[in-house]
Amino acid sequence: MKLSWIALVLLTALAVAQDKPQDKYTGAPAGRLVYYSGDVQGVGFRAVAERTARNYPVTGWVKNLSDGRVQLVVEGPVDAVQAFLQAVRTRWKDNIKKEEIKEQPVTGKYKNFTVTFE
Repeated sequence: MKLSWIALVLLTALAVAQDKPQDKYTGAPAGRLVYYSGDVQGVGFRAVAERTARNYPVTGWVKNLSDGRVQLVVEGPVDAVQAFLQAVRTRWKDNIKKEEIKEQPVTGKYKNFTVTFE
C-alpha cells in the first residue's frame, strides 16, 4: 500500500503530538524570577518566550519594564524551568547582555505562560 504525501505528513504529526516533550520533566516544583538586560525590547522577546514555554510544562508570565529590561516569572518542575530558561537564553544569546535569576517560592497561581502588560 502506498501512502500519499498528505497521509504521511498527518501520521508524522500524530506521532510527534503523542510524544510530548512535557512528559519527560519531573522533579520538585521551582520558581524563578528573571531580569534580562540588553537588546531585549522591540525584538519579539516576549512573544518568542511565550511560544517557547509551550514546549515545557511551565507557567508564569513575561513583560517589558520601563527601564528597558524584560522581567520573566516561571514555575514548574525544576528541570523544565531550567530547560525553558536555557532555551530562552540560547534563542536570545545575541540580545541578552545580562541575565539576573532569583529563586522564588512557587505560588501555583498561574494557569499557563503569558505575556502580561501589568
